[in-house]
Amino acid sequence: MKSIRLACRGMTLLELCATLGIAAALAAVAVPSFAHLQRAAARTGAVSDLWHAIYLARSEAVKRGSVVSLCRTVDGERCADQAASWDTGWLVFVNADRDQPAHLDPGEVVLHRHAGWPGGRITSNRLSFSFRPTSQADVNGTFVFCDARETADTYRAIIISHTGRPRVSKRDASNRALNCS
Repeated sequence: MKSIRLACRGMTLLELCATLGIAAALAAVAVPSFAHLQRAAARTGAVSDLWHAIYLARSEAVKRGSVVSLCRTVDGERCADQAASWDTGWLVFVNADRDQPAHLDPGEVVLHRHAGWPGGRITSNRLSFSFRPTSQADVNGTFVFCDARETADTYRAIIISHTGRPRVSKRDASNRALNCS
């Protein structure tokens, strides 16, 4: 019986340095792209979360036969004043007294709380949105999602139509570029 002897070969120092150099060059190119990918994923998540909150408010208004409102919040316990922005969080609640702009009053049922989007800024042309079980004629508005490290072509908007239906867009309701200033 013959024994088989395998030759084990390692890498030379020159081959190792060349491999590490190529790996470092690839990492230098990939890391900034990965950071951009992370910001885009976080923005997409924030857009999706608010979009779902809008649909929840719209469907709960029909289901409950009462006004359901969406408002900004800082602490998740009450609607925020004009100084707060949407990126600090939002509430969906049954607005029993139908106040406008909507404010969460004692005894009103909170349907959903969201902590917001700490990675960017969300602006809107309304302080709150109230969805009614029948007519949605005064619900329309726009949310704009901005990240200061990105460019205008990466901004997103949620545009709510007069019927209360939201849609996601790269442009505003008038088909202009989104403005985050």
